Amino acid sequence: MIGIVGLGYVGLPLAVAFAEAGEDVVGLDLDPRKVEAVQAQRSYVEDIPSERLAAVGERVRATSHYRDLAEAEAVLICVPTPLTANREPDLGPLVDSARRLSSVLRKGQLVVLESTTYPGTTREQLVPLLEESGLAAGRDFNVAFSPERVDPGRTDYTLRTTPKVVGGLTQACGDRAVALYERVCDHVRRVRTPEAAEMAKLLENIFRSVNIALVNELAILADRMRIDIWEVIDAAATKPYGFMRFEPGPGMGGHCLPVDPFYLSWRAREFDLTTEFIELAGKVNQQMPYHCVERIVRALNDAGKAVSTARVVLLGVSYKAGVGDVRESPALKIASLLRDLGATVAYHDEFVPELTSHDLRSEPFPDVLDGADLAVIVTAHPGIDWERVARSVPTLVDLRGVTRGIGAESVIRL
Repeated sequence: MIGIVGLGYVGLPLAVAFAEAGEDVVGLDLDPRKVEAVQAQRSYVEDIPSERLAAVGERVRATSHYRDLAEAEAVLICVPTPLTANREPDLGPLVDSARRLSSVLRKGQLVVLESTTYPGTTREQLVPLLEESGLAAGRDFNVAFSPERVDPGRTDYTLRTTPKVVGGLTQACGDRAVALYERVCDHVRRVRTPEAAEMAKLLENIFRSVNIALVNELAILADRMRIDIWEVIDAAATKPYGFMRFEPGPGMGGHCLPVDPFYLSWRAREFDLTTEFIELAGKVNQQMPYHCVERIVRALNDAGKAVSTARVVLLGVSYKAGVGDVRESPALKIASLLRDLGATVAYHDEFVPELTSHDLRSEPFPDVLDGADLAVIVTAHPGIDWERVARSVPTLVDLRGVTRGIGAESVIRL
């Protein structure tokens, strides 16, 4: 039996994958709505259709009681690791789950942390908490770190086909973890320590963060120089070596990119090092919504319209196309800034029925465009006729570059 702590976008797919591999799974979550949904074989994670969950429903059981994990061969911890208001790591959910797990931990079990965190967390935080059980890590039970690599909405790379990185506390710990994940992953890449695995996950996302920040900064400069940044990127991307395409946008959102770099920069300060490159990238990306609002205001001014009397329609409010996740979505900041300037804000997003934080509900397309002074493509969801949008509004600000090829004078690209 496999135990999973946290039945979110990481834990539920893992539960289904192990069940499909023939394993019995107990999934634990403190949210009774998730427990009820899993028991009813109703998925709330976009990457897992309810039909797929139902197909293995007899093998997946949900609970809110840690005692139900006592008989598990392995327990995978997939709890959130957010940031505090001061952009410092919040390990509260991890500490709580580890302490509760220690009360039911038994000899021979394997515990794997999947939650993204800073190097040293597994050894310095998780292990001492688990050892409150009176058992010794590496001797009485095994511990490893294996970072989640979930990209919501993606179908070309899945849990099965994406290589899994694993770092064990000891050689034997690593052996157990590799054998576990080989049941659901085609390729497992082993590293020597949990710290190496923890750092690998941060490197993956910091690499993207830094390169997105670079192209975002160039987009701001290109705007001032009246150069089409999309034409520049298309040209540079023709080089068959030494260049990797990244595209500008309104800012970063989701569960990883806006958070992970701060985990490493915070940890680095304990080693008397300021990671200026990483922190600068974070600063640039956090400023992009402000630049986008400035561009919107300028577009309204050019059309002879004050932002304080304008109706602005946001097209897409989730953090990426094809999903309904609004965590850290730049659309939320853009909406708030526009409202602060007096604009009337509406939105359409078939994946996000409502934004409770802004007291807004998605309006149907194309009705949402009626009376709009300006529309903004914040998230380029599939299925939208962008040419129709361009014809329907006086001004269209495209923050995603999806209107390339549309010659309408109303279109302004980032």
